[in-house]
Amino acid sequence: MDLGLRTRTAVVGGATSGLGRASAEALAAEGCRLLLWSRRDDALAAVARELREAYGVEADHVAADATDASAAAIVAEAAERFGAPDILVSNAGGPPTVDPTATDREAWERAFQLLAETPIELATRLLPGMRERGWGRVVAILSSGIRQPVPELVYSNAGRSALAAWLKTTARTIAADGVTVNGVMPGRIATPRIHELDSGRAEREGTTEDAVRAGHLATIPIGRYGEPAELGVLVAFLASERASYITGQLIAVDGGLIAGL
Repeated sequence: MDLGLRTRTAVVGGATSGLGRASAEALAAEGCRLLLWSRRDDALAAVARELREAYGVEADHVAADATDASAAAIVAEAAERFGAPDILVSNAGGPPTVDPTATDREAWERAFQLLAETPIELATRLLPGMRERGWGRVVAILSSGIRQPVPELVYSNAGRSALAAWLKTTARTIAADGVTVNGVMPGRIATPRIHELDSGRAEREGTTEDAVRAGHLATIPIGRYGEPAELGVLVAFLASERASYITGQLIAVDGGLIAGL
């Protein structure tokens, strides 16, 4: 299936590894031009080079920190290198685990900047051009925790839920302009972040990472962790011409983990 992305430009966050990298690769495989961003300039440069070599696409990068007010600089770099972006893939790493009864104000501020304020500002800066051109896609990588909260991830549950609320609200406002806004909710996908969470829990509970993993697998009907590419292809589809009638949706990629309706 031709997704109609060969002439499009995408800005992809957190693209050095995990779900951001998988999303960038899925878009590159469809011929999309890419501006990749995250904090690590050297790792970004390597990913951009690998995607250029593997798929023959234009791929560049800019180092920026989502916990800072970096949206304006990212948008300016994208415009300078590729012109007006057509697609925004919002993705950021997760805040630390915490006892939900022992949070602090500074950590809340960092979490909301990382997970809500920066992605909302990025989209807000890009939406006028998308609406004027009559075509645009915003896809946010969220978490299954916004529908089925993860006990030790209260910062993530709340910050990503705020972004999801903005997505759902905004989607109705701009739908008639040819711009769609959607979110994907990964469950337990085999990424460095999930390894970090599993190993951290094992250390806190005095057990092994294998035991923690086995406990999670027992809650996943498919019986395994997902692969990043399984989420990446959905992001590429939602960013495509083929998904023009899908907007305001939060779609789980979780192996059946979320039990609620």
